[in-house]
Amino acid sequence: VIHWYMQKEGEAPKRLLFISGGKVTTESGFQANRYMVERSSVQKRCVLTIKDVISDDAATYYCAYWDPHLWNTWVKYFGMGTKLIVSEKRSSPPANSEILQKKHVNQIMYVCLIEKFYPEVIRVTWTDDEKEVTDNVVKGDAWQSTKEDEYSVASWLTVPAENEDKKYYCKYEHEEEKVSLPTQGIF
Repeated sequence: VIHWYMQKEGEAPKRLLFISGGKVTTESGFQANRYMVERSSVQKRCVLTIKDVISDDAATYYCAYWDPHLWNTWVKYFGMGTKLIVSEKRSSPPANSEILQKKHVNQIMYVCLIEKFYPEVIRVTWTDDEKEVTDNVVKGDAWQSTKEDEYSVASWLTVPAENEDKKYYCKYEHEEEKVSLPTQGIF
């Protein structure tokens, strides 16, 4: 059984529907004919499609499922969520992105600053030449710039000073573009 939840800003999540044995059951208060669910057990994917999107659909949507656990208990697992923004404004990629650095005695801090984009949904990751770096990484929340409907975000990576010759990349994915910024050569 796969469940879909809708969570509006500042509210508790509400179950929208669930799919069991190929049958979709929509909770009362929601129009069943607007929601379509496709489930693929092979790909371990479940896709929710909303027809005729309206501004009231703006929310974060989560899929969830129950999994049997130890001693006859069950655990409900939730997906990371997908934020749906309903707007008449066109999306725009970041106007500026750069890596700033500060060298201390025993460490280096890189700050990846990504400015003036819309909508505010953006994924920022750090990588070295081989893989994603997750230790000593902090990602701030997107903030609204002084101009309405433009957002900025920053992410910090701290590494030991002996890694100063190692190249790191700040990668961001926005619906308008994907960019990878290198750290090496900024000293």
